[in-house]
Amino acid sequence: MKLLLGVCALVAFSAVRAEVYFEEKFADDSWQQNWVYSEHPGKEFGKFVTSAGAFYNDPENDKGIKTSQDARFYALSTKFPPFSNQNKPLVVQFSVKHEQNIDCGGGYVKVFDCNLNSKDMHGETPYEIMFGPDICGPGTKKVHVIFSYKGKNLLINKDIRCKDDVYTHLYTLIVNPDNTYEVLIDAEKVESGELEADWNFLPPKKIKDPEAKKPSDWDDRATIDDPEDTKPEDWDKPEHIPDPDASKPEDWDDEMDGEWEPPMIDNPEYKGEWKPKQIDNPSYKGPWVHPEIDNPEYESDSDLYLRKEICGIGFDLWQVKAGTIFDNVLITDDPAYAKKIGQENWKATYDGEKKMKEAQDEEERKKEENDKKVKEDQEEDDDEDDDDNDVSEKDSTDKAEATEETHDEL
Repeated sequence: MKLLLGVCALVAFSAVRAEVYFEEKFADDSWQQNWVYSEHPGKEFGKFVTSAGAFYNDPENDKGIKTSQDARFYALSTKFPPFSNQNKPLVVQFSVKHEQNIDCGGGYVKVFDCNLNSKDMHGETPYEIMFGPDICGPGTKKVHVIFSYKGKNLLINKDIRCKDDVYTHLYTLIVNPDNTYEVLIDAEKVESGELEADWNFLPPKKIKDPEAKKPSDWDDRATIDDPEDTKPEDWDKPEHIPDPDASKPEDWDDEMDGEWEPPMIDNPEYKGEWKPKQIDNPSYKGPWVHPEIDNPEYESDSDLYLRKEICGIGFDLWQVKAGTIFDNVLITDDPAYAKKIGQENWKATYDGEKKMKEAQDEEERKKEENDKKVKEDQEEDDDEDDDDNDVSEKDSTDKAEATEETHDEL
């Protein structure tokens, strides 16, 4: 009986065990054996280097791949055995550290099917999903979530703000087989919803009835002019009048300067255009609402979530200022596993980075203060030397004058 229970438990465990389709920690330079740089013509591609950055929690565990050249495109990808997320969640997760305090550049990944040619990957290469942060100036600080659907790349209809500091952050996309999704940053949900509602996968279910028109007698004016109201007789006044305090200059010559006219000023009695007061419209029917009908072009799709074939992942980026570090790339079917791995890797890294960076900043602050003090002391010493030189020169001059006076007396 115990053996049977043990076997049942093992089967149950296997049924719910996380399927890890791809995982990369960039622990050392061995990643270069599996990841391929694009050689697509016409672009100058930058290189990635293995690095934990200038501040970290653990110099070995926190290593990732770092963009190393300014003003470059980056195109690096890898392939793995194909899979489909049919009837299963799809989780894409990775960490990004914009150590350089990025001003303009991408920090996202692209997920591909098996048609990917890594050596020819470029900006127009078709992909299945694009996900991650994108920053360019103060106006663009967003998380991209883009799905390919029937040959089109569809952007999310919501604005998801990304992190824009210099520390490592964890980005997670979960796509569920019930056509819902979640976006997490640092293991905290920042957005969620339905795929159909938040992307333009499908045409709208309802459209305005093309046969319907607003009735000609439909009155949608809430108020109307009061027919009993009349404009006062003294209402009309000019907007500007001659300045009554102005006088012709004494040196004004009518023959030479022409006829003098006083300057114009705003008329204090001007009331503007007269309009009758408004009263409630007794014929008001409210705003007319265009009736809707079922859209004949709408067809539901229960497989919006489905990626029939996933076979590769890559970085296809442009960066003005290099220094971004990517790490802990994971593709799985288990959100709980992704969260566990993410928290284990990310939280310790983030806390350690912050501690080290704050210590570095404090040390730099003290150094700047010391350098400033040394400079001020040097300037003060230079001023004292100048004063001493002035006194010495004065003494020499006085002695010379005294010698000359003695010589004259002799």
